Amino acid sequence: MVGVFRRTLSFPNKQSHNNKPHLSHHIRSISLPCRSHPLISHIKDEIKNLTNTTTLSSSNLSQCLNRLKDLHDALHHILQLTQTQESLRRHPVFFQKLLEDFLRFIEVYGMFQTSILSFKEELSAVQVGIRKRDRTKVVLYVKAKKKMVKEMKKLMSCIRYVVTQHDIMFKVPMFGDAELVRIIEDVINVTVSISVGLFNRITVLFASKKLTWTQIVKLSRTKKRMKNDEEIVEELEKQDDGVEGFVENVKKIGIEEMRSVLKRVKDLEECICGIEIVSHKVLRAFINSRVALLNTLSQ
Repeated sequence: MVGVFRRTLSFPNKQSHNNKPHLSHHIRSISLPCRSHPLISHIKDEIKNLTNTTTLSSSNLSQCLNRLKDLHDALHHILQLTQTQESLRRHPVFFQKLLEDFLRFIEVYGMFQTSILSFKEELSAVQVGIRKRDRTKVVLYVKAKKKMVKEMKKLMSCIRYVVTQHDIMFKVPMFGDAELVRIIEDVINVTVSISVGLFNRITVLFASKKLTWTQIVKLSRTKKRMKNDEEIVEELEKQDDGVEGFVENVKKIGIEEMRSVLKRVKDLEECICGIEIVSHKVLRAFINSRVALLNTLSQ
């Protein structure tokens, strides 16, 4: 018996849109690396440490300046990232403002270096003048201190201008690049804050307190009873270094009092030398960051 075969018609299957496999798309950030990136974590930690520094004194100035240098070293590495460079090129006005701000930082710290080096020469000269009871050298040193105070006030005014301008700039939304803007904004703000604190501390340190010679001698005797070096430094900041009193009593001062004044001037010289060394490192960090920004233009 022959089997009966039925013909069947087959049509191509239409795949339903609902049956399409779901494709997942990964959206890649073009502004900065992910939050877990070690550079981002490091720079945020440095900003936090510097922001928590409420007051600056001679005992922590060098430490704060070292942290500021580390902060800008981290920023320098961020500025070298391809994602960062692409983001900056998308915002030419903001990018140009950064170039101007880092140029201002370089100029301000360059002037600070010049002032510090000049004052160090006066510190060396006044120690010779005190030993020889040379009133002329001591008077020149007092004038140098007053000049230093004026220069520090000028530097404070110059560097505060950066924050004023960025307060306006950062009101402009940056959309996908907000992370980058926020990081740079924090770096700029903390740089200005620490710098103003540095210049203000120098101003306080060099401002004339006009103590009598009796008060200076009393302070020197009190200092001998102090055991903590930081307490000595803080006390020196509150009072004059005694040199102006030396001008008024150049012929009457005894050997012990002279040694006391020389010791205090020497302590000040060591403090200034430390600040000069670290601030130079900060200046180099500013230069490196600006070079990184300029390299972005050439790529």
